[in-house]
Amino acid sequence: MLFRREYQLDVSGELRLNIAPQQGLYAVTEMELTPSKELPPLYHDSSFWGMTVTQFWGAFNDNLYKQLVLLFCAQQALQAQTSDQQGTALAVFALPFVFFSGLGGWYADRHSKRTIVIACKVAEIVIALLAMAAFFTGHLLPLLVVLGLLSTQSAMFGPAKYGILPEMLRDDDLPQANGVIQMTTFLAIIFGMASAGFVKQAFPDALWKTSYFCIAIAVIGTISSFWVRRTPVAHPGLPFRWSTLGVNAETRTLLMQDRRLLSVLLISSVFWFVGGIIQPLVNIFGIGQLHLSVSRTSLMAACMGVGISLGCVLAGRASHKRVNFKLVTIGAWGIVACLILMSGIGWWGPADGVETLKEADTSLWNSFIPQNGAEWMARSVLTLLGFFAGLFVVPLQVELQTRPPKSQKGRMIGTMNLINWVGIVLSALFFGTFTTVCNALHWPMSHVFLFLALVMLPIAVLYHPKDEVLAHSAPELSN
Repeated sequence: MLFRREYQLDVSGELRLNIAPQQGLYAVTEMELTPSKELPPLYHDSSFWGMTVTQFWGAFNDNLYKQLVLLFCAQQALQAQTSDQQGTALAVFALPFVFFSGLGGWYADRHSKRTIVIACKVAEIVIALLAMAAFFTGHLLPLLVVLGLLSTQSAMFGPAKYGILPEMLRDDDLPQANGVIQMTTFLAIIFGMASAGFVKQAFPDALWKTSYFCIAIAVIGTISSFWVRRTPVAHPGLPFRWSTLGVNAETRTLLMQDRRLLSVLLISSVFWFVGGIIQPLVNIFGIGQLHLSVSRTSLMAACMGVGISLGCVLAGRASHKRVNFKLVTIGAWGIVACLILMSGIGWWGPADGVETLKEADTSLWNSFIPQNGAEWMARSVLTLLGFFAGLFVVPLQVELQTRPPKSQKGRMIGTMNLINWVGIVLSALFFGTFTTVCNALHWPMSHVFLFLALVMLPIAVLYHPKDEVLAHSAPELSN
């Protein structure tokens, strides 16, 4: 597509660039950025590591508190013989991402992303204090209110978190930067969820004391956020419209004109839809079909997280200063193959028996050693599944950061978060449907792995865009 460029000088003295395609005219306002100073190499850049530490502890806190609430719900259901409210808690955590991601993107473009990052971390400290009060009451409703506040804070943080990377780093450093960010995010998820069990075990009747841990983590994340360097405001004075809460008009126009960007956004949503089903599916598969204990089933999920972390790092290093869509193809085929193998493990047969495994799990360390071939294979295949997922997701993330105009990056990340969480919410609905169908037809839940392989297969077969070379230009930095 050919574009017409028009330059004008506004009353503030800001040089603006209007880009209009010859078909379906639309205007994009963008500051002409020139390198103001030489940036240090990525791995010697204290600003990048400040952002990495900040988002790591934020994701850790999110998953620590969410898992504590889920464990509280499960324990309450068992003790009081009432319905399990874990589904309600998951919905409370997910819906703010759907409702507020667009607003977060608007804030990220209208204000300094560094300011938003710091403000969100300060808000996290306040929310951690409220969590202490909620746990002290011993009732579920206050815990859910705090969980909703925490996910709202994360929804506002997300667009600034990913949108600031192309503003403070060179474009050709973004693949490696995203590899590290994605790796540390998934490690934070794993360690946060795992820590919840240990913390709850340490304070079984005084969960409010666990908030000391959450407050300390929030303070550490806030301190590290001040290392992030200042960046210019992408779109000063951006007006608020009601469409901002969803997908704003400018972003819709951009997506309709740039079909490559739209395809990346939709494929990213499919990825999170599949991932949203896999997480609870592994739990049911391990406990209900392989007859594994809870600790062994949790380790199966952890293997998948470790694989994702490794895949993200390799994807960043293998990109060679470009958006490497070959990794997306390799990742898609790998995901399809691993899902088929997981379905095959379900056909192969269950583990040796519940009683044998319960006896072996009297020691936590014993649960790290698989007891039979089915468990060995499941852990190995899930590690590979996570690895290919890491290869798949990093190039998509880099494309969504670098392709939009600078004045729309925050809103594009907000749209990405919105669409991805719509995929996750749909995955919960589909998972409930799959559970009902499999129970009614007496099918093993491992059949769902095969269905997910069929969902990913068209992407592996049909989606092969060309790579994009990333420029070595440094962004403009604020004084």
